[in-house]
Amino acid sequence: MSTHIYPNLNLQDSHLKAFKISDDFTPPTQADTFQPDLFLKEVDEYLNSYPHTQHIDICLHDLNGHIRGKRIDVKSLRNLSNGCYFPLSVYAMSLDGKVIEETGLGKYIGEPDRLCLPILGSLQPSASFPELNAQLYLSMQEEHGSDCRYEPRNILKKLLNQLHADNYFPVMAAELEFYLFSPNHHTETCLENQCFDIDAPNNYQQVLEEVEKAALLQSIEITAIVAESSPGQYELNLQHTHDILKLCDQINALKRIVKQVARKHDLTACFMAKPNLAKAGSGMHFHMSLLNQYHENVFSSEVEKDELSAKLLSAISGLIELMPASMAILAPNINSYRRFKIGHHVPLEANWGTNNRNVAIRIPCSDLKNQRLEYRVAGADCNPYLVTATILAGVSYGLSHKLPLPKPAHLLKFPDEHILLANNQPEALKIFKGSLILKGYLGADFVEHWYTVKQAEYQNIYSQMTEAEQHWDI
Repeated sequence: MSTHIYPNLNLQDSHLKAFKISDDFTPPTQADTFQPDLFLKEVDEYLNSYPHTQHIDICLHDLNGHIRGKRIDVKSLRNLSNGCYFPLSVYAMSLDGKVIEETGLGKYIGEPDRLCLPILGSLQPSASFPELNAQLYLSMQEEHGSDCRYEPRNILKKLLNQLHADNYFPVMAAELEFYLFSPNHHTETCLENQCFDIDAPNNYQQVLEEVEKAALLQSIEITAIVAESSPGQYELNLQHTHDILKLCDQINALKRIVKQVARKHDLTACFMAKPNLAKAGSGMHFHMSLLNQYHENVFSSEVEKDELSAKLLSAISGLIELMPASMAILAPNINSYRRFKIGHHVPLEANWGTNNRNVAIRIPCSDLKNQRLEYRVAGADCNPYLVTATILAGVSYGLSHKLPLPKPAHLLKFPDEHILLANNQPEALKIFKGSLILKGYLGADFVEHWYTVKQAEYQNIYSQMTEAEQHWDI
């Protein structure tokens, strides 16, 4: 198996290599207009490589990052140069796939369709029978041709364009944790391994090799697979990139790959934030450096190794400022908050520190040129487009405002110096809805929309009688 397995404590050299700034770096442009001729060229090239293709899964990613779409015959593929139609209510769906009518996007306005156009570069072989099946991502438009304001990918694209206009170009990598469960599908029954056990992946080598192979077919570069601290838990590290939209596309694609491969082996892959109360939760961590128009990493210090750059500190201050309001995105459902417990390197506060895995924003060990931050709050159940959007919003806000920087976590001595994060969904949603700053970055309509959907999801779960309650002797 060509993927290397590294214990986290020895990942320093690997991550430094991943974050070397390329000399031929060219910032990506986020085109606002679809080009049918380029799509048709992509189709021809794909079918030349996969001439036996029969079906294509055409997909949108909803608010939760779940795939919504349909399977079409290959004969219809070229017709997608004109787009296709899906109901706007795709972006009003709950975790269980039901339209939240309180959003006003469903039956009360007649379930209107909106034009959806292919995302160039997203036509890839499926992990399930790749010679026969392909997948293609779509992006929805508003009625008059602008980007749909409820689509998370479009929100991220808008924030990227704003940063690029200010001559800031983020470079990011992702770490995605998940569990593999045994055939009985109970979260109490995991495949056994030990933390950082370099031989653990060998025990399930065929599964992980197939994940890697399917990822490579989709041009997803996995730089490491790590056996995590709990039985059956693994972490996939994705290569750094300046194409942040593609990185998030790949995270969603990788989730589908892992689930498809696991099913082939009679296993269940789980990206729930806390599938087992006695075990560690699963996170989605992002590493980030920031380039200017001269390809220089503005997070790098020009002086001593232990002294952090002013722009890095400004970015941290903005991230901490927006973190309490961002929790509704970073912990998007009732289960997400079970992950935030002491003892498993999960942050309970909006804080930061150097070489410290207990904090929300970690400054990893690195050389001067490649300094970066690691954002450790989000769970594996999050929508990567929205997590990345909130990170970029925090960085942008910090760079454009002179904010006080809290002391690093190890220097906080008094209770009033700690910024606690919401430990339940209703509190997080209330703070999120009231954030004027996030409304400015994500859009006021989207903030209200997310609040409405997530409030309805929460109320649906909260209104159900638990098994424990039914056994109370009252």
